[in-house]
Amino acid sequence: MPDLYIIALAGLGLLVLLVAWLPMVLRRAPLSLPIFCVFAGYLAFSLPGAGPAPFPMWFPVATERLTELVVIIALMGAGLKLDRPFGRRSWRQVWRLLGIAMPLTILVTATLGWWWLGLGPAAALLLGAALAPTDPVLASDVQVGPPRSGEEDEVRFGLTAEAGLNDGLAFPFVNLAIAAALAAGTADAWTGTLAAWVLVDVAWKLAAGAGIGWVAGRVLGWATFRAHARARLARTGDGFVALGIMLLVYGLAEMARGYGFVAVFVAALVLRAAEREHDYHDTMHAFIEQAERLLMMLTLVLFGGVIAQGLFTALSWAEVAVSVAVVFLVRPVLGWVSLIGLSWPRRDRALIAFLGIRGIGSFYYIAYALNHAPFADGAQLWSVVGFVVLLSVVVHGVTVTPLMRGLDVQDGRSLDR
Repeated sequence: MPDLYIIALAGLGLLVLLVAWLPMVLRRAPLSLPIFCVFAGYLAFSLPGAGPAPFPMWFPVATERLTELVVIIALMGAGLKLDRPFGRRSWRQVWRLLGIAMPLTILVTATLGWWWLGLGPAAALLLGAALAPTDPVLASDVQVGPPRSGEEDEVRFGLTAEAGLNDGLAFPFVNLAIAAALAAGTADAWTGTLAAWVLVDVAWKLAAGAGIGWVAGRVLGWATFRAHARARLARTGDGFVALGIMLLVYGLAEMARGYGFVAVFVAALVLRAAEREHDYHDTMHAFIEQAERLLMMLTLVLFGGVIAQGLFTALSWAEVAVSVAVVFLVRPVLGWVSLIGLSWPRRDRALIAFLGIRGIGSFYYIAYALNHAPFADGAQLWSVVGFVVLLSVVVHGVTVTPLMRGLDVQDGRSLDR
């Protein structure tokens, strides 16, 4: 029997090759890369002698850190590839999705968790907050193309910008759920908790994240494109500069007690605006995209492994029903409602409403919350969130290619994507 380390090296090599090869093969098929990854993990961990799967409850810190890294890489990539300048009117669908659809999704999902699943108030709120954001990682198939590619119709732009911002904006509600779990339901504790939440978790952390992202983006944009010719970072031609920028901005924001997710996305937007047509954006985005794809595949293979070894063993019909409602009713209906009034074809509103993909960001929020407060319903939360993500991976993975190609055909765009 070969050494486990050697087997792991061979498996990692295969994974890297698949990262490069599969997107070309699956580009026109009604089958997404995430579906393949989950299925591959399921098969691998179902084999005799595969060993125990890394259940997130057993490795809580590693789960939090891995999913955190995948999300911030995806946020950096989303910000770099948006061609459209930031603006109140030009981003109007994004503000509606963030200001109407997301809070209502949190409220409705939390109500379902409390009323139907019997979760406590804190756990129900955490469930709603974790499942509200459109995932920036698994939504790559419905996002805009690389920088300056021209693949930025209203549907793709709306889903990309929404995914870039709503992970950070869901954080205050996750923190409120944590505070509620720590407050233990006492009235006096709740009074202080709500005041601290408004001042710190909403006002300060959002402002600090956005402010640090803007300042860092301006400074690093100057260093990358406008410094003395010999000192410009763009002269290096190295795409991993984007990784350094991402990690620096995230670390600065977290040290200032701000939301690092917000800071990374804002910094990427500001960096892109510093020299919007420069070729170096393509280089940075290509590196970030490859890193994101590799970590996404690794995470989903492990997810498939925990499914194979019993993540859903304790699921009841009530939990399945809530999961189905989140994917097929809650987001589609509330997404549609939030876009009423826009002079768009119904087709575009329906696509944005339906394609609110749930994914790795939801895993991160559950892991983060369970590592910061005692939730008696932790195993149940993992089962429900895992099943929602699996449903989203399968349903959206099968439908996204024909839906987006149909959109391109109707709008007269090239199908050579």
